[in-house]
Amino acid sequence: MNTYSPEEKFILQCLEKELPGNLSYHGLHHTLDVFNAAMKIAATENLSAEEIKLLRIAILYHDAGFTAKYKDHEEKGCEMARKNLPSFGYTDGDIKIICGMIMATQIPQTPKTILEKIICDADLDYLGRNDFYEISNTLFEEMKIYNNLHDEKEWNKIQKKFLDKHQYHTEFGKKHREHKKQQYLQEINQLVSSGN
Repeated sequence: MNTYSPEEKFILQCLEKELPGNLSYHGLHHTLDVFNAAMKIAATENLSAEEIKLLRIAILYHDAGFTAKYKDHEEKGCEMARKNLPSFGYTDGDIKIICGMIMATQIPQTPKTILEKIICDADLDYLGRNDFYEISNTLFEEMKIYNNLHDEKEWNKIQKKFLDKHQYHTEFGKKHREHKKQQYLQEINQLVSSGN
């Protein structure tokens, strides 16, 4: 069970209250899923307590921008971090690292540091997990609302393209998620080539 620091509780309450109810994918449940995945990955890397603290807070802010807007929400999440975190004792240097992590989750992902690689892999951890179809369906539902996408064939093509391009950045992702992701990619390839 996670115990949250005051600054973590602050942003969690904000997400709970302010995230739009129709975010079937990017809701609070996604942030918590990414949080759990990141802690699992972080445990396999040799991180300091300070790095874990910054990673945890970056995850809680990485989709916080959705409280204000759908497009370019990462920028908004950084703005929120810059506004809220100084009062919890975070320095400009800390916030720069946190915003680096938030911005690294933008698609296409371009993580540079180990912390950025962890948050990126955690954000898309589900691509190589057993609940892939269940979670990707929630994204399809959300895209119907926000991207006006209604065609399942079109959705399969988007997924195929996305999985084709995606790569895991951490050893954990490569070892524990890549194989299953490739399996899903093959299944989706078959659907696309059969025209379903």
